[in-house]
Amino acid sequence: MNISTVKTHMDISQPVRKSRLTNPGWFLVSPSVALLLLWMIVPLGMTVYFSMIRYNLLYPGENQFVGLENFSYFLSDSGFLPGATNTLLLVGSVLLISVVFGVLISALLEASEFLGRGIVRVMLISPFFIMPTVGALIWKNLIFHPVSGILAYIWKLFGAQPVDWLAHYPLLSIIIIVSWQWLPFAILILMTAMQSLDQEQKEAARLDGAGPIAIFWHLTLPHLARPIAVVVMIETIFLLSVFAEIFTTTNGGPGYASTNLAYLIYNQALVQFDVGMASAGGLIAVLIANVAAIVLVRMIGKNLTDKA
Repeated sequence: MNISTVKTHMDISQPVRKSRLTNPGWFLVSPSVALLLLWMIVPLGMTVYFSMIRYNLLYPGENQFVGLENFSYFLSDSGFLPGATNTLLLVGSVLLISVVFGVLISALLEASEFLGRGIVRVMLISPFFIMPTVGALIWKNLIFHPVSGILAYIWKLFGAQPVDWLAHYPLLSIIIIVSWQWLPFAILILMTAMQSLDQEQKEAARLDGAGPIAIFWHLTLPHLARPIAVVVMIETIFLLSVFAEIFTTTNGGPGYASTNLAYLIYNQALVQFDVGMASAGGLIAVLIANVAAIVLVRMIGKNLTDKA
């Protein structure tokens, strides 16, 4: 390529760049972008401000600057360690249940041919569209109730003493409720992914003598690697902020047995009226959520790129 060709190429590329900058689309999009920035920056800025002052609704006149004192108090609070531990247990358990049972149920539905399979699919997905508060009330009053619940009736049929699940196994009860709500999401994603599986490969594997378990392990499961990664990433982000199920059923108790970080922040803000400490806890929760999101996006994004 000679010098004249390079100059001609530069002369052509410069107007293209200028035309992109002067494109009216930038002016049309800028109001919505500015509104979104304000929508995020203003609440975040107010939260940072409140986290730096002593702001308790019971003492409205005392708003002096305290720096990082609220963060220190929140991290040293007696409920922080149980709340962080319960959050990790809740997220990890629900993810494990969603992925394992989602894969198994999706594979079973895909491999089986029976009358009413479409209705079964709709019924399996339907809990995902129920509001969390309504779902928690159903489990609390119709299933887990020690007197009138379905489990209590089954226990009595076998002559056993009914169990008060929410009192004796509060965190396990919350895990079951949240898993019931998020398992349909995993089933929906994984069933959709299974429909794109190459059936010719499965037929070839059967002709070569491969059984159902071998086909599932060597063909179906590798094909579901990307959708499983998507399920893990999306569910993790939402499960870090589980609140309605805890508030409706156990109120974080007994003690801190079923308290997670989201409920601990609520308790600081609207029960103890300490807005400053709650704001500091909110920023800590945002930091944890962002770290988890970045790690998941990097790990899963790399996984998706390698398999693309």
